Order: sequence, then C-alpha cells, then structure tokens
Amino acid sequence: MSDLNDFRQIVHAWLEKNCPDSMRTPITRAEQVWAGKNKTFPSDDAKLWFERMRDKGWTVPEWPIDVGGGGLTEAQAKILKDEMKRLGCRTPLFDLGIWMLGPAVLEHGTPEQRQKYLPDIAKGNVRWCQGYSEPGAGSDLASLQTKAEDQGDHFLVNGTKIWTTNADKADWIFCLVRTDPHAKKQEGISFLLIDMDTPGVSTTPIELISGESEFCQTFFDNVKVPKTNLIGELNKGWSVAKSLLKHERKLMSEIGGDTPGPSFSPVQAAIEYIGVDTEGKLQDAGIRDQLVRHEMAFRAVGLTHFRSFEERMHGVADNNVPLIMKYVGTEESKRKEEVLMAILGHRALGWNDTQFTEDELLTNRGWLFSKALSIAGGTSEVQLNIISKRVLGLPDQS
Repeated sequence: MSDLNDFRQIVHAWLEKNCPDSMRTPITRAEQVWAGKNKTFPSDDAKLWFERMRDKGWTVPEWPIDVGGGGLTEAQAKILKDEMKRLGCRTPLFDLGIWMLGPAVLEHGTPEQRQKYLPDIAKGNVRWCQGYSEPGAGSDLASLQTKAEDQGDHFLVNGTKIWTTNADKADWIFCLVRTDPHAKKQEGISFLLIDMDTPGVSTTPIELISGESEFCQTFFDNVKVPKTNLIGELNKGWSVAKSLLKHERKLMSEIGGDTPGPSFSPVQAAIEYIGVDTEGKLQDAGIRDQLVRHEMAFRAVGLTHFRSFEERMHGVADNNVPLIMKYVGTEESKRKEEVLMAILGHRALGWNDTQFTEDELLTNRGWLFSKALSIAGGTSEVQLNIISKRVLGLPDQS
C-alpha cells in the first residue's frame, strides 16, 4: 500500500508539472483530440499535453512498454485516472483503437501483429472505426452477411456495415466478416483489419436526430485484404468479438455523464433554473424527488465500479459485472438527461435560436444522444436477456 501511495504522489507531481492549465478545464466535443494520420489539435497546449502523455506511455497506461504503453498495473492505472480527475486533466487522446481494438489485439494477436498495430495506436497515428452491425444484423450480430472469400494470398470482402462511428474520418476498420457460409452462425465468422484507403471501400454519413452525422454506412466492393490482417484463428472471430465487446460494454458502463450535453450538472441546473427556498430546498418537490433519485443511483453506480475494481485486485472478480453495469450505467445516463430536460422546461426546447444559451441548446442534443447509449454495445433489451440467462440462470421463455 505504501508503494501505491508513493506512486500517487509521483503521479500527482508529474501531472501538476506537465499538464497545462488550459488542459484542466472541462473539454467540449470540438476540443477532443482524435487519433489519426490527419489528427488536429485545438490549441498548442492540447498538442503539448498529448505529446507529454504519449512520451510517458500514458495514452495507454496499462499496455506493455514495448508497444508504446506505460507498463502500469491496473491499480497504478486507476491512481493515474483518479489523479487526472482530481486535477481536472483532460483525456489527451480519443480512439476506438485505445478502448476496444488494442485490448483485443493484446489478447488474440500474434507478436508480429502486436508490434505492427499497437505502437501506432498508442502514438495516435491511426484512427480506428468498428465494423460490426449490418442493416440485417444489429442485436442479432451473428447473422452478419459481409463475406470474406479466400483468394489464396488474400481475402476478397463484399458487403456493408452500418452505424460505423466516424468511418468517414477513420484510417482503418476492425471488421467481423463471414468466412464460412456453411457453418453455424457464430462458427463461420472471422475478425479482419481493413485499411480504409483500400480500393472498394466507401462510406456514407447518416444524419442523426441530434443534428450530427457521426455514424456512417460503410460499403465493401471486392476489397482485397491481406491474410496477415486476420486477428485470431480463421472462423474463430466470434471469440475475438466477444472479447472486444467486453471492453466496449465496460466503456459504455463507465461513460456516465459524458454525453455531448451542457456543461452544468443537474444539481447546478436545478439551483439556477428552479431556485431554492429559505431553507435551501429546491422549490419544485417533483424535480427534487427526481434529482435525489438520480444522484443516489449515480453514486451507487460509481461505488459499484469501485467495488468491482477492488474485487479484481483481490482476484475475486465477477466477469458478469460489466454486463450488468453496461445496462445500469447507460439507463441511468438517459435518466440524467430526462431530469435535465424537466429542470429546464421550455428553455430546453431551442435548436438554433439565438434567444437560448449554448448550454440550453446542448441540453436537448444531449437528451437525444443519450438514447444511443442504450443501443450501442448491445441494446438494453438484449442486455437484460443476456443477464437473465448467463447471470441469473433463468429459463428461456421463448
């Protein structure tokens, strides 16, 4: 324990010295630094902060040092995360390669693949997108039909993927493809990495109800992919996919309030828009009840994450917790946005009107975006089915 306390002091001192003051303020979506060969920085300080964290290996603190990581233990990485939160330090680099693909390659990739792909992810040189869902294969992902045919020294890929986040900006895509059309659904799928600059790859943005277009449909028309881009065994990609989904669901369960909404919290908004009485209580009893329920649930989610971490440190981790917390965390995040909408009332109904503040305009966008949280990574309905069968052992009622 003393070693961890010493490490905490070292981390705190390093962050104090190396994180610019401007990188200790709440980050907006426009200020996020996304990986990629064409990545841009909103300021010189953002570039400096990224470079310092990259050189320290702390863009991916738990990854091995030889692939660009920090070589930290899980306990040390948590201390780094806690100290960054304490000082308000911004996340220096955003990428699906960090959150999802990298851990899967670490687990299933060959030594050569780890050396080829992971350092570029750690350095932010490549931006990744995810090719899982298809127009006819969403929650029932194993029904996917994008096929990769064996052509000797390469695969020939044809098909389409949908809801591929920022595919029009990505450099590479990690993709589930069907390599054996005669096998059972899960048994004929492989996990393939595809360069988005390969001839035959194209994307079309999809406009969302929030007014954004971060999702795309991605098309593959006779795309040649080297066989060395196969992660894991041929026709065993479902195992890689499940491993990656575990990390995605953990990420989804932890994002909590990181929807692209206003800068104020529900409590702050309630004080500003509703006001308090002489005793310091919110003047609207109904909103007060909603707010208390949300705050209690949100803190319970945080405490459960901490308990799960402590259990992992003592070797008694329950692998079902991420399944449960993905459902609980995303549903509570949606309720948070519902509370904000109720607090602001008609002030949350603007869209581009100049009579509304920026936070007010962002409130309904955050509410709209929050709906996606209970869909991505497995819908809440599917999560409940998985929990009932795998966790609770309930009988199938179909």
